[in-house]
Amino acid sequence: MLPGEPSHLLLTLPNLITLARLAAVPATVWLIMHHRLEWAFGLFLAAGISDALDGWLARYTNSRSAIGAMLDPLADKALLVSVYVTLAAIGALPDWLAILVVFRDVVILGGAVLLWMLGVGGGVRPLYVSKLNTALQLALATLALFSLGFGVEMDGILTIFIWLVAATTVWSGISYVIAGAARLRGPAA
Repeated sequence: MLPGEPSHLLLTLPNLITLARLAAVPATVWLIMHHRLEWAFGLFLAAGISDALDGWLARYTNSRSAIGAMLDPLADKALLVSVYVTLAAIGALPDWLAILVVFRDVVILGGAVLLWMLGVGGGVRPLYVSKLNTALQLALATLALFSLGFGVEMDGILTIFIWLVAATTVWSGISYVIAGAARLRGPAA
């Protein structure tokens, strides 16, 4: 393997951390469903820290892997989508917001599969607005879990974040559709 080239190893320390984050998803959902939101907050926070840690470790130890590059966003999406759906199920977040978040991800995944099936290579690169949307989604989930878990009144802040997440979710979804359509038209587009 050349320096900087991703390996195909599964059992690297960064990948094990990512797998642990993926395994935290059902536990977090269970904690939320059983109204143990203080514990769900702690587990969600630990998962967020593990996300930063596995990426840093992969770069620092030069143990980036193709599997890790696929597992990391999968673990992130599984955690975020599951938390949004579960928080909506217990009435902590609006159901329409959870539906919007899930629908955007389905559209992006469907578009990526369609491009792949049509032989349009290059993968899906994260857009800036998508990174902003993910950061806002993480912030809202963290604030909601903290507020509910520890009884801290944050209705005004949560409302602001709900609308910011909704706006950036729509914006990023439309941006990915436009980018995908441009790729279908070819390099001249």
